[in-house]
Amino acid sequence: MTYTVEIKVMPLKELLDPQGKAVMGGLANLGLGGVEDVRIGKNITLQVNAGSPEQAKQIAEEASRKLLTNPVMEYFEVSVN
Repeated sequence: MTYTVEIKVMPLKELLDPQGKAVMGGLANLGLGGVEDVRIGKNITLQVNAGSPEQAKQIAEEASRKLLTNPVMEYFEVSVN
C-alpha cells in the first residue's frame, strides 16, 4: 500500500534562525506588529510503499536521519496520512 508521509523539518530551538530573523525585520518594516517570533523550516512529502503505516513511518524516519535533515542544526517530525 502507498502512504503519504509528511516530514516537518525545523531548526533546533537553541539555534538562531537567520531566515526567521530576516522575516521578523520585514514584518516590522511593513508595520505588522504583534509577531513575537518566526522560525522557517521545510515540509517534505513522501509517497512510501509499505506494508503498514508504522513501516512507512520507519522508512521516513530513516530517510530523515540519513539524508533529509542535519541533526546538528535541525529536528524533524513525521506523520503518516
